[in-house]
Amino acid sequence: MQRASRPWLSLIVLCLGTFAVLLDATIVNVALPSVITGLHASLDQALWVVNAYLLVFAALLIMASRLGDMFGPRRLFTAGLALFAVASALCGAAQTPGQLIAARALQGVGAAALTPQVMVIIRALFQGDPGGRPPGQAPPRERMGAAFGVFSSMVGLAAVSGPTLGGVLTSYLSWRWVFYVNLPIAAAGIALGYAFVPEIRTRRRRRLDLGGVLLASTGLAAVVYGVIEGQRYSWGEVGYGITIPEIIGAGLAALVGFVAWERRHTEPLVPLGLFRSRTFAILVVLSVAVQFALQSMLLVNSINLQSVLGMTAVHAGLTALPLTLALTATAPFAGRLTDRLGGKYVLMAGLGVYALGIAGVAAVSSTRATSLTFAPVLLVAGLGMGAIFAPLATEAMRAAPPRLAGAASGVLNTGRQLGGTLGGAITGAVLATQLTSALYARARADSGMLPAAARPGFVDGFTRAARSGLQVGRGQSAASLPDGTPAPLIPQFRQLSHDVFTHGYVTAMRPTLAISVAILLAGAAACLLLRRHPAAGPEAIPPDSQTPGTAAAASVSAR
Repeated sequence: MQRASRPWLSLIVLCLGTFAVLLDATIVNVALPSVITGLHASLDQALWVVNAYLLVFAALLIMASRLGDMFGPRRLFTAGLALFAVASALCGAAQTPGQLIAARALQGVGAAALTPQVMVIIRALFQGDPGGRPPGQAPPRERMGAAFGVFSSMVGLAAVSGPTLGGVLTSYLSWRWVFYVNLPIAAAGIALGYAFVPEIRTRRRRRLDLGGVLLASTGLAAVVYGVIEGQRYSWGEVGYGITIPEIIGAGLAALVGFVAWERRHTEPLVPLGLFRSRTFAILVVLSVAVQFALQSMLLVNSINLQSVLGMTAVHAGLTALPLTLALTATAPFAGRLTDRLGGKYVLMAGLGVYALGIAGVAAVSSTRATSLTFAPVLLVAGLGMGAIFAPLATEAMRAAPPRLAGAASGVLNTGRQLGGTLGGAITGAVLATQLTSALYARARADSGMLPAAARPGFVDGFTRAARSGLQVGRGQSAASLPDGTPAPLIPQFRQLSHDVFTHGYVTAMRPTLAISVAILLAGAAACLLLRRHPAAGPEAIPPDSQTPGTAAAASVSAR
């Protein structure tokens, strides 16, 4: 067995295949208003177009990582990409909201199948091989950090191009093309995957822990469902006497049962020995924290750009261009630095700079802000993000024994998904609370410009609007005209309503983003507890996993 002769070409193929999944995560949101109109969907159905994908994706990641161990990461990668492409075609051809929701769930299955395999393949291709070399010969230089740096650049490109491309496709073609655009990308990824991505053979036995699959998938699905639906049901009853806290509690109970089951199982789905490594455990928590902060910033700033400042989806996407350019330029450099010096201090610096960038977004936001206003602080945020992803992934995969690379990838990706889900839910709840207070205070202040008889209705309108939730869109004013508003007051009422909403939102977003800043700074401090794992050498591999003359990461057969 020998390592693939063209690892960088293999990496490009992995990036291409994953690009479709990452693009889909952001491109669909822009098309939701058109989906509602085109399929005559209700708001609940439109929300489930997004949530069905997230729910299935999060619930199946751990199982998919184990299937990669059993049948080979490349096989799961290409099969997942093929299923994702078929589901994308079904999404584009959907004639009813139910058909679209079902196809989105199928997309989630495909995305979950391919996502964990990428980290396993990158590790096998780019980690220095400590075994099977002549005595006295230096080990090959590890390039895993550089590889994850290139991969992170692709992540940033997909994240920013989603809203922009989605706006263009929806405006000039149809919402269906936000799904059809995945087809040529997936087709190229599948064909090139079989041609240039080598098969990876892990050392874990071919046996699936069905009890663990059931407990993990059920627990994750219940927790994710409760978190994403909590605000919609005001964290109360969903139906039939069942409440959101009960659903989340049942999910957590299933996950506790999963841990107990895995401790006794001879061939566990997730070997709990992974978490004996302090470094790996900390990095899983950091992956949750980073995605929490990312989702929080994207949610808060997208509403700010479109609803407060009145930008189109395309304009808002272009406003984020400095972040993407900085991330894309920094990530490969951070990866190479991780290979040379280790990722501990690179990651610490990245978390601190990222926190500074988010704090900057909150500080410069105003009702008169423009794209240029945000350019410097988004550039700083992008520099921080670029210094996070590559060292985090590299150090986490170094900390895991090679035979458990698939399980480690599944846990890390599940942590990221949960972090993003928690970021959206908690940020939404905090933002709603802050916005209720800010709108009320601003409405009371501005109501002094209205006749005394119109003031109570003006203030009450904002209180009701904040409690019922807000939708992203241009020209948002939050409150509607009270019944019986005199015609001469209507222009003044609308102008004041817009003023209350815009100023109130800017006030509310600052303490909301402060949560992410605090989490990132705590994460930067936690990096001091990380242990540096050697880039290559026998000491990096547990003794029981070494075999003479065999690659430490995996056996790779070039095809």
